[in-house]
Amino acid sequence: MNKLLIVLLTVGFSANAQLIHKRKVSLLGSPFEITVVAKDTIQANLFEDQAITEVKRIESLISDWIPTTPVSQINQAAGKQAIKVPLELIELIERSIKISKLTDGAFDISYASMDKIWKFDGSMTTMPTPEAIKQSVAKVGYEKIIIDKENLTVMLKDEGMKLGLGGIGQGYIADKIKALLLSKGCVAGLVNVSGDISTWGKQPNGEQWKVGIKNPMNKNKIFATFPLEDTAVETSGSYEKYVTFNGKRYSHIIDTRTGYPATGLISVSVFAKTTELADALATGVFVMGKDAGMNLVNQLPGISCIMVDEDGKVSTSKNIDLKKYQHE
Repeated sequence: MNKLLIVLLTVGFSANAQLIHKRKVSLLGSPFEITVVAKDTIQANLFEDQAITEVKRIESLISDWIPTTPVSQINQAAGKQAIKVPLELIELIERSIKISKLTDGAFDISYASMDKIWKFDGSMTTMPTPEAIKQSVAKVGYEKIIIDKENLTVMLKDEGMKLGLGGIGQGYIADKIKALLLSKGCVAGLVNVSGDISTWGKQPNGEQWKVGIKNPMNKNKIFATFPLEDTAVETSGSYEKYVTFNGKRYSHIIDTRTGYPATGLISVSVFAKTTELADALATGVFVMGKDAGMNLVNQLPGISCIMVDEDGKVSTSKNIDLKKYQHE
């Protein structure tokens, strides 16, 4: 997730006295920005407080680093017993498994079971052995997540397995905030959960929300600006975290099917109706690679994608006419 690759472009006031109000805080260990359209600052602050409360509620449900959450309890009981959890979590896990099947396992919430043998802090001097790489993903496998919806339980088949909802959870949070604020009467807004962006309604002047997409090869320059209305966008990328061995670039995003880092792409931006789907697909498509990933996106209705490969070449799905949005 790369906030640096997406720039939000907004204006302030309108003739009917609605205003755009923004708040930036740090939540989930990441930058969080909520932008709302409201009649005054008091109403805007109320909307923003409600959004932050919702983030904290979902964090207490899906975080895998807070030891008391249902996800942590599932991980602690891996290979031993099923854990009763809220229906909301079961349904999120079910949707995650659907995306795993759609991407042939390129997206997999059991990635947290992986041994972290790749280091991207400059300390790695040699590649791990093929045996170590293979062994590092031995416990990963969405097929080993056992759901009993009738009894509201989840169990991980093997001891040592772990779920991590980082690749879909932030998108889910963005969608839940949008739904909550709409229900509270907030007619327009934008939520940015560390680069997972969801929008609804329009700016006070009647214009659509806009995002500028950057090419990681030239982060100071926006190469295209896209209008968003009831649309989400998310970018996965490896433009900063990677290692190079024998002239080959290995990203920090690991293909859990093989244990090897994904190669070929440096960023993938996915547009979808829900941020949850954009979030998960951006990761899955990045791992699948340029050809297989683009082929998948082109088969999915309502999904668009922009890819940048290691040479800085930009590719788009067939439903994006880049010339309409591109900057000179």
